[in-house]
Amino acid sequence: MLELLSDPDAWLALLILTAMEIVLGIDNIVFISILTDRLPPEKRLAGRRLGLVVALLSRIALLAAIGWVVTLQDELFTLFVPWSGKDLILFGGGLFLLWKATREIYENVEHPEQAGGTHGSGDKPRGAPVSYAAIMGQVAILDVVFSLDSVITAVGMVDHLSIMVVAVLISVGIMLAFAGPIGDFVTLHPSVRVLALAFLVLIGVMLIMEGTGAHVSKGYIYSAMGFSLFVQTLNMRRDRRLARTKPE
Repeated sequence: MLELLSDPDAWLALLILTAMEIVLGIDNIVFISILTDRLPPEKRLAGRRLGLVVALLSRIALLAAIGWVVTLQDELFTLFVPWSGKDLILFGGGLFLLWKATREIYENVEHPEQAGGTHGSGDKPRGAPVSYAAIMGQVAILDVVFSLDSVITAVGMVDHLSIMVVAVLISVGIMLAFAGPIGDFVTLHPSVRVLALAFLVLIGVMLIMEGTGAHVSKGYIYSAMGFSLFVQTLNMRRDRRLARTKPE
């Protein structure tokens, strides 16, 4: 461990892996923010942070069981295509994310009065009452899927377990710091919330395709998401300017 501190390659690997973990964790923050939006306002920030802590524990547990994680890539059976443990988890997680995101889009579009109102005030929990445990259960399910993808990426990039653990700790720490502002932004802007849900549908489809053996470049996915967010930002800026120039 001590020799790694004086190794420039180790520091470079830590920097790259941390950045990668943060990028992969954006999906997690958005999903957690949208789910905890159903909680009372005073519980939302705690829910977001607890969701990220669960993600941290999931990743560390998977890193500790790194030998088992590697075996998940071994073929289990063939049904049209070869299936491994990793494929089954990604496929199941993608189906769950696709179902959940689609359901949330329906409620946001068809019942906007229950989705924070037309002004996105977010003063009341959205939709039907739901328990804290139910929300955290759904968060935990997707945390495992996102963590598995993250850990397998880390294993392919770095050889030292200590670097992986430090990268995970730093990335989750940064996500914890920004969980509040990102969550509040998604809650207060209904159009951004729908766009974020559309991103989750896209990620769900990507997970399903990955599970069936079709490789999808995440660069294309995140580029499309970034471009859509840029256009949405321009629209929001235009709306603010129109609101300021509108006569009383």
